[in-house]
Amino acid sequence: MGFIKGVFHEMKMVTWPTGRELMRYTGIVVATIIVVAVFLGLVDWAATQAFNWFLQV
Repeated sequence: MGFIKGVFHEMKMVTWPTGRELMRYTGIVVATIIVVAVFLGLVDWAATQAFNWFLQV
């Protein structure tokens, strides 16, 4: 029971982000995911092209 009380006490001290901050952080995460996906897609495409060229030679 002491653990649960400690959790509630700690949760009262947490500083939660505002709605505006939450939207900003969400946008940063989504943008990062898109950038990484495009990068990995380009690397995959380049590797496929190189592999196909290697097989044809």
